[in-house]
Amino acid sequence: MYAVSNIIIALVSIMDSILMVFSWVIIASAVISWVQAPAHNPIVRIINQLTFPLYRKVGRMMNTSIGGLDLTPILILLAISFVRMGILPTIAQWGAGF
Repeated sequence: MYAVSNIIIALVSIMDSILMVFSWVIIASAVISWVQAPAHNPIVRIINQLTFPLYRKVGRMMNTSIGGLDLTPILILLAISFVRMGILPTIAQWGAGF
């Protein structure tokens, strides 16, 4: 049973790390949009390829623009925070109970 517990806790830890890195990618995307970095830059292209599909999906589900300000990154960061602080610890505690 310890093996199952350790696997669940390890998976939660990996998921938490992935979500943390993706949070930083979203923040970088927002900063890049403010400074209007050149789109041909390879780093800008990678960040856009990682974030824009999610931005489009969230934008289709709800109106996230207020007065020309796009709130999509903030909503996504809030959702990631909810998962990292609410759901993942619950799964880790459940996994530790094995």
